[in-house]
Amino acid sequence: MTAASGTAVWVTVLAGGSGQRFWPLSRPDRPKQLLPLGSTRPLIVDTLERLRGLAPPERTRILAGEDLVAAIREVTRLPGDAFLAEPRARGTGPVLAWAAWELERAAPGAVMVSLHADHVIHPASAFRDAVRAAAAIAVREDLLMTVAIPPGRPETGYGYLRPGGPLNAPRGHRAYRVEAFAEKPDAATAARYIEEGYRWNSGIFVWPATTFLAEVEAHAPGIARALPRLERGDVRGYFDEVEPVSVDEGVLESSGRVGSLDATFSWDDMGTWEAFARHRRADPDGNVVRGEAHLADARGNIAVAESGRVVLLGVRDLLVVRTERETLVMPRARSPELKRYLRGQDNPASSSPDKEPAPGSG
Repeated sequence: MTAASGTAVWVTVLAGGSGQRFWPLSRPDRPKQLLPLGSTRPLIVDTLERLRGLAPPERTRILAGEDLVAAIREVTRLPGDAFLAEPRARGTGPVLAWAAWELERAAPGAVMVSLHADHVIHPASAFRDAVRAAAAIAVREDLLMTVAIPPGRPETGYGYLRPGGPLNAPRGHRAYRVEAFAEKPDAATAARYIEEGYRWNSGIFVWPATTFLAEVEAHAPGIARALPRLERGDVRGYFDEVEPVSVDEGVLESSGRVGSLDATFSWDDMGTWEAFARHRRADPDGNVVRGEAHLADARGNIAVAESGRVVLLGVRDLLVVRTERETLVMPRARSPELKRYLRGQDNPASSSPDKEPAPGSG
């Protein structure tokens, strides 16, 4: 694939994580992108398959912490030069600036596509078509483009954006300037956003690498002042010096050069056990089961048995997850609290709780 100008498109996949959202199924050494949560294959394998026809493997880069590279290579069979290994977790702003710098050095004028390894998207053909359309607009208008999702429900776990004036888009697509970004809202605000035409911010970005670096220089001094270290080949020093920040907060929310294109595909962020349940067929009593489980007089439960067998009798709305190492039982409605619990001092997922942004995540 090339953009309208003939410039090659490169893809960067954010594949870091601390292994907390799906604990105990996920762990620091086996975060969710290595698990078969959206299909029978690991999420990152599904992501790479989706890229076929969009960018060849030699123009694909995986962004992940140094400690995850070996595990990701094992499931993807990608060569070592496909990885940009982060020496330290600093969030999406610094890592995408580094990736843009590396791509521009490798292919001057490159168009950069950034996406996450934990999204569930169907059909892949519509995804590729939307990215091509966003790339054409990004090059023509010299914009930082996002792919936005028309919301299907009030969602408090996602960021939102407000559409502005229209942009000329390829046939079958709707694009516009972005007037504002909004962080994760409460339930009432999320409902209001839907009524007012806001979109979900998918975290899928398309931009010329040089345009993004220029906006980093203009709006993200905590990143920009560390960029000279990359010029000197000091990647570790860059990550030591750069300030941790998400790309949304550090760059996009301040830039006046942001556009968006509405997705024409089904999208979900596999970030919670509820998202997992949305992609599994429930039984007549609303139970979602994976692995060996027996349920009787049980309704609305999520039961996952990676090892052994789980039995649920006469219970409702529980999340039960069993592995060889741990068993989790909690009310399903409280599953969003799991990550906060694991970050506490009594963290069973790790002997050293993560105090920094997960590599490759915001």
